[in-house]
Amino acid sequence: MKRFHVHAHVDDLQASVAFYAKLFGAAPTRLEADYAKWMLDDPRINFAISSRGGKPGVDHLGIQVDTPEELAELKARAREADTALLDEGATTCCYAQSEKHWVTDPQGIAWEQFQTLADIPTFSATQAAAPQAGACCPGDAPRGKPVAIAVKAAGSCC
Repeated sequence: MKRFHVHAHVDDLQASVAFYAKLFGAAPTRLEADYAKWMLDDPRINFAISSRGGKPGVDHLGIQVDTPEELAELKARAREADTALLDEGATTCCYAQSEKHWVTDPQGIAWEQFQTLADIPTFSATQAAAPQAGACCPGDAPRGKPVAIAVKAAGSCC
């Protein structure tokens, strides 16, 4: 089953966690010093916030899937939409190991399509090697909307 995904950058993680916990009526499913995520079933959404660079506001949208078959279906639909597709394949980001690809809508909005495979203890695989890095994932250019990065270079998040 698919789950809608939204990732937003925030200036004050603690204040945002307090707000969203009340708004959703639930504590975060995952809480780190720079990141929080709610895996809600009503509505079915993966809502994540982070304080890791980027301007405050919605960073990207996405669809999280449960199976490789669902991910392949989304990739086929993205290709049919005649848009640039960045296939990251197996990657790590946002405290998770996943299989993912990115597409950009005609307005420049980034869409991440992914399957989470496992939790990991760091924000990304490169964080352990460079914990002060402000970028999200391996290969990130200066952080902006992943959409711009996804079309031009291999860097993304969540």
